[in-house]
Amino acid sequence: MTVAVILLAYAGGVGTVGARLLARARWTARAPLLGIFTYLAAGWSVLAAVGLAGLTLAVRATAIGGDLSQLIGACVRRLHTLYATPGGATVAELGLILAGAVVARTVLAAASHRRQALQHAQTARLAGHLEPGLGAVVVEHPDPAAYCVAGRYPTVIVTTGAMAALGPGQLDAVLAHERAHLAGRHHALRAAARIGRQVIPFLPLLRDAEAQVARLAELHADDAAIRATDPRTLATALVLLATAAPAAPAPALAAAATDAVQRIHRMLGPAEPLGRLRRHVLRATAATLALTPVLVALTPAVLALALGKVPAA
Repeated sequence: MTVAVILLAYAGGVGTVGARLLARARWTARAPLLGIFTYLAAGWSVLAAVGLAGLTLAVRATAIGGDLSQLIGACVRRLHTLYATPGGATVAELGLILAGAVVARTVLAAASHRRQALQHAQTARLAGHLEPGLGAVVVEHPDPAAYCVAGRYPTVIVTTGAMAALGPGQLDAVLAHERAHLAGRHHALRAAARIGRQVIPFLPLLRDAEAQVARLAELHADDAAIRATDPRTLATALVLLATAAPAAPAPALAAAATDAVQRIHRMLGPAEPLGRLRRHVLRATAATLALTPVLVALTPAVLALALGKVPAA
């Protein structure tokens, strides 16, 4: 019970205080990919903490320390003891329901997102035609827009309106931005954040993570694009798209999707990159967040192993 309480307290603390700290952090714009991983490490550690809390309510934590036969035997004895104790069956059932709900909602959300992305990519390919010279699917539409969708066949999509509105250099810069999204697997990162929000939507960290990951993914794609093109060219293209383009479809990542003004200022006046030491500290922090729930759940098992109290088969 103590381990479960600690895990739930951790989930509540990181899910609320962590959201405020990350929202105020200015370093994320200077190292957007690291910011994304920090958001995801924190968010998924909350999911893991809640799931493990339910599991530890149902099964004695020290059972994790043995081999498979010991684990099964300990589980059976633990459940037998709980059901023989007044109120114990209720605690075990609640724990199993909590852990099962977290796993089930995670699997369902992941399957739904994958299906949506595949359907949209297929629709875009049917509606448009592949232009080999651009390496993109061109869709007949007067509104200027450029975006990409993932799936079995990752696709960059550009409208005829965008091709008419953008000059050759601007179009190349926008396409480089979209290819950076696909190369960086930003859709998968954003999907991970969306799944967390769908599983536990009431915690601020998980509720806000998808929007923050989407924002940072745009910054990361901007950084990749301006390595191959002039920042002013990409900035001008973003202005044209942001003022005229409609919203991108739900599973897509669009060049002008978020915070266009902030991104333009960032491209034209880049900040000093993070120092190596600070990057190492932030990476260690993200790793610690990811591992903490597992370490907390395993602590009783490690202590039992050290004291020779792991249940026998």
